[in-house]
Amino acid sequence: MGRPREFSEQAVVDAAMEVFWEKGYEATTTEDLCARTGLGRGSLYNAFGSKHRLYEESLRRYAETKAGAQLEQLAEPGSVRDRLRDLMLGVIEADMADPGRRGCLALNAASETAGRTGAVAGLVRGQFTDLEQALCQLVRLGQATGELSSDRPPLRVARAFQSAYYGLRVLAKVTDDRDALLDVVEGAMAAL
Repeated sequence: MGRPREFSEQAVVDAAMEVFWEKGYEATTTEDLCARTGLGRGSLYNAFGSKHRLYEESLRRYAETKAGAQLEQLAEPGSVRDRLRDLMLGVIEADMADPGRRGCLALNAASETAGRTGAVAGLVRGQFTDLEQALCQLVRLGQATGELSSDRPPLRVARAFQSAYYGLRVLAKVTDDRDALLDVVEGAMAAL
């Protein structure tokens, strides 16, 4: 019988998520993960099997926490327009306040080779689909109440908004021009 684990698996996943978010999957070394988690290489591999498996767990954790918080924000009471605007303004504030300008871990994963195949692609696609569905539901509500125009199908409107949102996340990684980011928000809102 092996020794009982003397670490919190969730704390290790949280620490690993931060490393992957900062450096990306491909640039993250096992040494980086060991340094941040406080685990030795053997403990890390015994607990998670591989760097890739730990990456998958990190993406799941990101979906539960960061992406999940955005979905909860969209479900809060208030006008549809206010909720959509607040989503975008919130990520401007968060992204610009982040000294590392990490952006969105799911978007970062999608742009790396490791994020385009297998389980990682499925996890990223799942996050994108969850946001798309939440946006579509919100647009449908706005159209039903007359707050939003009903001249286009809700899914098309949601996808256009989602594209602007993801573009905003990428742009916020590389610019300090808050006015440019706010222009993206205003353009997305005008297109509703």
